[in-house]
Amino acid sequence: MHAEDAYLFRHALLRDAAYQMQVPGDRAKLHELAFYLIEEAFGGRAPEPAPLDAIDSPKFEPHATDVVAGELAYHARLGVRQGAQGDDAGVPAAPYTLYLRRAAEHDERNFQNAGALAAWEALAALLQGAAKGEATRRAGAVAVNSGNPVRGEAAFEHALSICREVGNRRGEGIALSSLALVYENTGRMLQAEAAFEQALAIHREVGDRRSEGVALGNLATVYQNTGRMQQAEATYEQALAIHREVGDRRSEGVALGNLALVYKNTGRTEQAEAIHEEALAIHREVGYRRNEGVALGNLAIVYQTTGRMQQAEATYEQALVIHREVGDRRFEGIALGNLAIVYQDTGRLQKAEATYEQALAILHEVGDRRVGGNTLGNLAIVYQKTGRMQRAEVTFERALAIHREVGNLRFEGAHSCEFALCLLALGREADAARRWQQGATILRELGDNTELESKTTAMHEACAKAGIEPFDMPGEGEAKRQPETN
Repeated sequence: MHAEDAYLFRHALLRDAAYQMQVPGDRAKLHELAFYLIEEAFGGRAPEPAPLDAIDSPKFEPHATDVVAGELAYHARLGVRQGAQGDDAGVPAAPYTLYLRRAAEHDERNFQNAGALAAWEALAALLQGAAKGEATRRAGAVAVNSGNPVRGEAAFEHALSICREVGNRRGEGIALSSLALVYENTGRMLQAEAAFEQALAIHREVGDRRSEGVALGNLATVYQNTGRMQQAEATYEQALAIHREVGDRRSEGVALGNLALVYKNTGRTEQAEAIHEEALAIHREVGYRRNEGVALGNLAIVYQTTGRMQQAEATYEQALVIHREVGDRRFEGIALGNLAIVYQDTGRLQKAEATYEQALAILHEVGDRRVGGNTLGNLAIVYQKTGRMQRAEVTFERALAIHREVGNLRFEGAHSCEFALCLLALGREADAARRWQQGATILRELGDNTELESKTTAMHEACAKAGIEPFDMPGEGEAKRQPETN
């Protein structure tokens, strides 16, 4: 052990021993003194923020004490002591909840997810009624954003039950929307769609236009992920109209980015690129760092689809920096899976395989079945390209089973076509033709002509190599794996 480390270790032990030697009343006085000295040093008492359950509450205003809010909450909690007559003396209870709330807000804004989650949960334990429900829901949102959907789902369910118990219909709708988003992110599309529809009915009942717009955008993503592109596009446009009506720039940027994915998946690549750039500009304008990373990943997909591989790789790397900075494990997994496709398409198969495995580990950790299925199917293509046909076959089967389970038609179509080429290489011509017909039919019904053309070209080349007639449903283009959409 280095001398400095030894000193720090001994110092911590001595400090703890000295603290424990103080009687409880003296400890409380020391915490009380520390609380008031720190508060004074940072500009005095912070203002009370708007109530958590306020309708259209103003934006949270930062204060100089926010950087030490967690420390102030700690000293406030321990600085309460019993007076001579049994009355509380020392630091009153109100500053504890004040600084706990401000610590939660500050840590969440600065992507210090562990601190934010602990503060929201501690605050929720102190509150009652609608405010308790919202603090619980905010804790769930932090848990989900930091890659813990199980903890997030439990928090959302608790928040929902609190709102129903106290008759807070507006909070009930918001909690239900949050819960639906977990269902969506973990591949439970039927549950997600039903919950979003219930939430929408409540938002409309109570006149919460902002939440109605957010729920419509999320419902559109369910339509998109289950292959209903026309319905998704129309619903995103409804959501955008509401976001612009209420001036919600942050949600406008999110909906624009998702609408651009619909354009890309239906062959309108130039329009998709322009809209992604508009969404990225909005996220930067409003300082929404988390979705700046998402928008960069979406823009990289367009570069990748149009053959600009160097630009795509650099943009995915920028997105990954942001995802790691804000602690967004789910989108880190998505971006890694897409970056692996760039490695694959540029001949770096060993690097592609390792990156797919990294992505799969993260996606399993966060419980994202839908994107995990996409990544498995893409990994199967690496096995196929490197001659491990039996392993490729098993992996394709696993991926397709997940696609069917979560209703992911687009990737079911693309990976069925790729699986057909694997089966053809194994000499199973009839099985290959059947898989091809299944996949090509799905892509045609979805209107994804670009992808259908690329798969058809790959099929023609594989059939020529095998010395057989091409399968039905001709087309042209270059075969490519599907980048995962956000």
